Amino acid sequence: MSAFFFVGGNWKMNGDKKSIEELANTLNNAKLNPDTEVVCGAPSIYLDYARSKLNPNIDVAAQTCYKVAKGAFTGEISPAMIKDCGVKWVILGHSERRHVFGESDELIGQKVAHALENGLGVIACIGEKLDEREAGITEKVVFAQTKFIADNVKDWGKVVLAYEPVWAIGTGKTASPQQAQEVHDKLRQWMKANVSEAVANSVRIIYGGSVTGGTCKELASQKDVDGFLVGGASLKPEFIDIINAKA
Repeated sequence: MSAFFFVGGNWKMNGDKKSIEELANTLNNAKLNPDTEVVCGAPSIYLDYARSKLNPNIDVAAQTCYKVAKGAFTGEISPAMIKDCGVKWVILGHSERRHVFGESDELIGQKVAHALENGLGVIACIGEKLDEREAGITEKVVFAQTKFIADNVKDWGKVVLAYEPVWAIGTGKTASPQQAQEVHDKLRQWMKANVSEAVANSVRIIYGGSVTGGTCKELASQKDVDGFLVGGASLKPEFIDIINAKA
């Protein structure tokens, strides 16, 4: 794997051709840290367009996909279609897919398996809600979510694990660098015990949840924070500062 530090931008349901072209021009002309892998998560209808506008050193991701290659699944897209657009990554298990659209751990696991079997890289998301953190069950929740993902992974080289505390997504609240590091460390220990020490040491565990140009440097300095999955800030020029947080 060429770059270790990984920064993904999740555009969610935002953007149009004009704004995507502007953002692509900004990113294409920026001085980006060559040691950071950069991936932009575009709405499915713009995957082809985003891929055509962004420089080849910036990858594109779909924001979800289905668990089979084709068929009578109105509104869904498959890994085969994503790859046909020249796109190499997919975000799976994002909290909005889990909590707004009701995707279960089991379905997310099946999607992870199918995406990996078809050669896509997977950004697999996990994270607890506010009531779960306050009840002291953060570890229990994220370990259970991680197990459904891990059970469906054969090649961890194609997987990035994104820890996104749900209470910090789009709320302006960010987990403190210490809170993020604590969960990332526990996740690595879980991987060591339940997958292997080699995978625990090599898998990238990235943080998401109101990451900004202002918070990224201190978060990036934490031992077990290997990058970010960025929401709102990925649509703004400050995304460049986040990409260069390790520079």
